[in-house]
Amino acid sequence: MHPVASAPEAPFGRAPAQPRSRARALMASILIGASVSVSVAAAALPVPAFAKGPASLADLAEQVTDAVVNISASTTVEARAGRAGPQVPPGTPFEDLFEEFFNRRGGRGGGGGDGDGPRQQRKSNSLGSGFIIDSAGLVVTNNHVIGDANDIQVILHDGTKLKAEIVGKDSKIDLAVLRVKPPADRTLKAVPFGDSDKMRPGDWVIAIGNPFGLGGSVSAGIVSARGRNIESGPYDNYIQTDAAINKGNSGGPLFNMDGEVIGINTAILSPTGGSVGIGFAVPSGTAKPVIDQLRDFGEVRRGWLGVRIQNVDDTTAEALNLKGGARGALVAGVDEKGPAKTAGIEVGDVILKFNGAPVKASGDLPRIVASTPVGQKVDVVVMRKGEEVTKPVTLGRLEDGDKPQLANLRQPEPESATRQALGLNLSGMTDELRKKYSIKDTVKGVVVTRVDPNSTAADKRIQPGEVIVEVGQESVSTPAEVTKRIDALKKDGRKSVLLLVAGATGDVRFVAVGLD
Repeated sequence: MHPVASAPEAPFGRAPAQPRSRARALMASILIGASVSVSVAAAALPVPAFAKGPASLADLAEQVTDAVVNISASTTVEARAGRAGPQVPPGTPFEDLFEEFFNRRGGRGGGGGDGDGPRQQRKSNSLGSGFIIDSAGLVVTNNHVIGDANDIQVILHDGTKLKAEIVGKDSKIDLAVLRVKPPADRTLKAVPFGDSDKMRPGDWVIAIGNPFGLGGSVSAGIVSARGRNIESGPYDNYIQTDAAINKGNSGGPLFNMDGEVIGINTAILSPTGGSVGIGFAVPSGTAKPVIDQLRDFGEVRRGWLGVRIQNVDDTTAEALNLKGGARGALVAGVDEKGPAKTAGIEVGDVILKFNGAPVKASGDLPRIVASTPVGQKVDVVVMRKGEEVTKPVTLGRLEDGDKPQLANLRQPEPESATRQALGLNLSGMTDELRKKYSIKDTVKGVVVTRVDPNSTAADKRIQPGEVIVEVGQESVSTPAEVTKRIDALKKDGRKSVLLLVAGATGDVRFVAVGLD
């Protein structure tokens, strides 16, 4: 999880394993916090309707607790030899604070401020949660809990430690499947998956995990929302819950009242790093197909359409004569070697349905395509020049050469988070910046707060207080979107980027800036 994050002020984070550095601590911890209020009304007054939870969740917790495990992952890293620093228990809130301090001083001992000195091997430990899905020894957790660990132990509820091997892991959904050998004297308790699509805001849930290494902690709350996109990856579709979760809960299960897993706790929104009642879980409907493929193939085989898409807003919908308002995914590019090209899908088409599933927004399409079997022939309904056209497409396989990241997935930045690019300091639009630079309410985009006088941007006379509206003919609303677009253009071999820059009053101009 990211409690705070990828951006200094932002608070989305991965539900971590126990973090190893302060930055990672801020970006890793599972989150959710629940509270139930009880009100007493005078008998003579009308009694308002308050949500009333179950009288007790003890039976449910007892039913599933044995299937929830703690995960201990160790990674061997190099450290400088020398005077040892204070020893603190792994996974405590103070571990990363001390580690950061001594790393800045040149390692955990001896060599002085420059950090020179002999190196030695030491282990870096992280703690997280998981749950057993098969009594034969299959365990599910978050990918960021295990990272690149070379020693993983699964700790059962009674304290039994079992060595685990990795069956497969997926950084896109942040899931991993482990295998352990069951003890000879017992059968492992497993829990089934439930239907996350049936969960509604207001439904009761419980979370069980290993917060701060305490182990076996139960918290309760409700489903706060569904379909949350926190911009942690291309397939975001989180369940939001207020059941309390903290660092170390990562990878633990979110149960419905039938004892079925309807989510895997993964991330939180937290300016402090602790639970503030906003947590996120990967829905079982998203997780189960990935887990099945990891179990069967050791990898995920996702469908591939071969298009670059963007969202359809009201203005675009009107310009395209799109009946029914803003919906679908606008095709902004077609891969020359992709299935969409072969099927005749064109730039400017709006994809409305894929394999019978409606595409309500552009973010829906990647999830639907990825979950469709490779090689399957599907119908894609597009709007082209005001007319609906159906195109049969045979899906290819999405090739993903990226290695899983060691660190937790980064949390999305808050809109006010600052980044640097092209010699510019960039910030999301805020009321304070509007007031400072007298920017009209109608102007949307990313605010330039500083310009490096030696940069090409300065040569092009970009000024603090101006607003970047588009990068490479794509609209942007956060600094992260600006840098992501620039990185994509660099990867495509582009030498310059075309910016659409607005003044405080809304007047716009195009500015071409070199990417070198």
